[in-house]
Amino acid sequence: MTYDYQKNQRYFAQMPNDIRDIAAEELLSLGASQTEQAYGGLHFQANPETLYRVNLQSRLASRILAPLSTFDCPSDQLLYRESRRIPWEDFLSTAATFAVFATVHNSHITHSQFAALRLKDAIADFFRSRHGRRPSVDTRNPDVWFNLHIENNRATISLDTSGGSLHRRGYRLSSVSAPMIETLGAAVIRYTGWTGERPLYDPFCGSGTLLCEAYLIAAHIPPGMFRKVFGFERLPDFKPAVWKSVLREGKKAIRSVAPGTVAGSDIAAEAVESAQRNCRVIDPGHRIRIDQRDVFAIDELRGKIIVCNPPYGIRMGSSSDLPDLYRRLGDFLKQRCSGSTAYIYFGDREYIRHIGLKPAWKKVLANGGLDGRLVRFDLY
Repeated sequence: MTYDYQKNQRYFAQMPNDIRDIAAEELLSLGASQTEQAYGGLHFQANPETLYRVNLQSRLASRILAPLSTFDCPSDQLLYRESRRIPWEDFLSTAATFAVFATVHNSHITHSQFAALRLKDAIADFFRSRHGRRPSVDTRNPDVWFNLHIENNRATISLDTSGGSLHRRGYRLSSVSAPMIETLGAAVIRYTGWTGERPLYDPFCGSGTLLCEAYLIAAHIPPGMFRKVFGFERLPDFKPAVWKSVLREGKKAIRSVAPGTVAGSDIAAEAVESAQRNCRVIDPGHRIRIDQRDVFAIDELRGKIIVCNPPYGIRMGSSSDLPDLYRRLGDFLKQRCSGSTAYIYFGDREYIRHIGLKPAWKKVLANGGLDGRLVRFDLY
């Protein structure tokens, strides 16, 4: 069987709609072509080398999907019947595990979990009819992830070439409450335009997501470098020699970062310990400096890129004292941070007005169910 991705070399990169602009730029820089926006991500064209590089190097995409089959799907019976036609032995054996994640929109099949179940049934029955046994389902850490998307009664079945969400870089060994997802942290750094030329400081570092993502960028470390396996290794036309070449290319580009280029602090000892532990995974040389310090006890932060995700309601448990915290933060930036540029992520945009500074710009950046904003302040 010739699969859809083999016919047209078209793939789909999942990501929040808010960052499709910078994600398209990233895909093109990695060798992809013909990017096209769609809900929840971007279609793009790539040869196998570029597909492997996108999975290794993308800081913004959540998953890269390889479409296998597309067909009309007005009922679950048709979904099951068409799914049974796919030679699933091309991707897994009865000894492997698999999982299905599904989305449905504007279709007769209205429940994503039910759609996923019907595809699971089709895969299981395919193997049972040929071998008398079937692969097991593992929804936490399967060998193979499959995606089912049904929209306007049209179904697309894809293999997840990432092998699980790309936001799992491998450095998050511990965390504090409501940590920023890694791909969002990378988007924040990308919007700043920072690449390591000026010192970067995070005075609310939490478990260190922004520090880690900044260091990965400054050091040119591929964010997928710490993943042990990728889903594209399950494709029937996987090219191991090409993948080894892409991996060598990524490792060769890594460069040293001067101590203090990336630094941060937090008032909570637990957060500092968590951030230090996470940063050591990607920075065994301890070039990222992290201290326990109240932001308002810092003498000055002049001539720096300041990037942070201050507390908001869901992280604090109580929001009664947050307006005052943001007012004090605004005063701190005005009085002690001249010559710096601050990029502040507001998980709740209500607090932007309390900071008392004129924004240079605002970017919509959702964080899960939160209607967040990234705001730039130029400090003269």
